Amino acid sequence: MNIATYKKRGTKLKKNIEEKSTTAGVFNTLDESASKTEAWIAKNQNIIFGVVGGIAVIVLGFFAYQQFIKKPKETEAATEMAQAQVYFSDALDSTDAAVQDSLYVLALNGNSSNLGFLNIIEDYSGTDAANLARYYAGMAYLKTGKYKNAISYLDQFKSDDELLAPLAVGAIGDAFMQLEQPEQAISYYEKASSMRENSFTTPKFLLKAAITAIELKQGEKAEKHLTELEENYPDSPEAEKTAIYMGIAKSIK
Repeated sequence: MNIATYKKRGTKLKKNIEEKSTTAGVFNTLDESASKTEAWIAKNQNIIFGVVGGIAVIVLGFFAYQQFIKKPKETEAATEMAQAQVYFSDALDSTDAAVQDSLYVLALNGNSSNLGFLNIIEDYSGTDAANLARYYAGMAYLKTGKYKNAISYLDQFKSDDELLAPLAVGAIGDAFMQLEQPEQAISYYEKASSMRENSFTTPKFLLKAAITAIELKQGEKAEKHLTELEENYPDSPEAEKTAIYMGIAKSIK
């Protein structure tokens, strides 16, 4: 064996020893870390079990609440609200103003046998029925001329529904118009027209936004809303009125 070969083999041997030494060092470090972890767990096991047990109690409590409290309460609230909804629907169908008012009052306040929307909101707070009752209450107040109450209840109503969400926002605009506050009204009409894109609410509130803009002498804004209505919803009943209002909008300097 020559010296060069020995040096090569010596180098390889040294390298293998270093690699084994490094690997062993890594495993020793891991073993030490594992031992420290085990020791920490052993020392703090009561705390750990307490935290895990607390989380389990919270999760189980949540499911128990959903199943045995919230769900039955939702069902009860919906059942109790049914008659108020009937009064509201009958009021919409009636052509007699006095009858309409009395039915809306019944829908809001109930009677000795049935709860009204205001009772549902108070007695079943936190339920979907109570949230929906805010919408009905707001609309009933709007129909009976209690515009500030209408704004209050409709503003508290929260929904992702395709129709109810924009209808509630647009109704707030109607209430502000009745209070002779068109500056506030137009912002709600514009919001209602853009928050959902459908052939029922969008053209309805685009037209109301345009008419309100005309009242505010904002011709350019009125033209914008009318153009969008005409181009995107040409088959809607509201589109039939665009020509009339467009002429007025263009005449505003």
